[in-house]
Amino acid sequence: QVQLVESGGGLVQAGGSLRLSCAASGDIFSISAVAWYRQVPGKQRDLVAAITSRGSTNYSDSVKGRFTISRANANHTVSLQMNSLKPEDTGVYYCNLEVIRTSTRKSYSYWGQGTQVTVSS
Repeated sequence: QVQLVESGGGLVQAGGSLRLSCAASGDIFSISAVAWYRQVPGKQRDLVAAITSRGSTNYSDSVKGRFTISRANANHTVSLQMNSLKPEDTGVYYCNLEVIRTSTRKSYSYWGQGTQVTVSS
């Protein structure tokens, strides 16, 4: 099995910063694609940022220049540095990892439990 644990959410004023982390453990051979999504009540989960195994990144237009996604392959940790936060960044943030399991050498998609980010104006 693979477990993902998210941390780092909270309440911050507009203009502030937060750093989200997602730590993966368990039956992990390697991690390919990694992404962060945001979900607000009544809406679908939207992609915020993604990073490939080679380090190529992709950001939604709304967060470009403010958010930075990174990964530490050695300890299976993914982070999202969020700067210059705006009220519209508010939501539950989920990490999503494509994991190749050691036991099967097959790829599976896993989600973190979600962490609430609230930006006050």
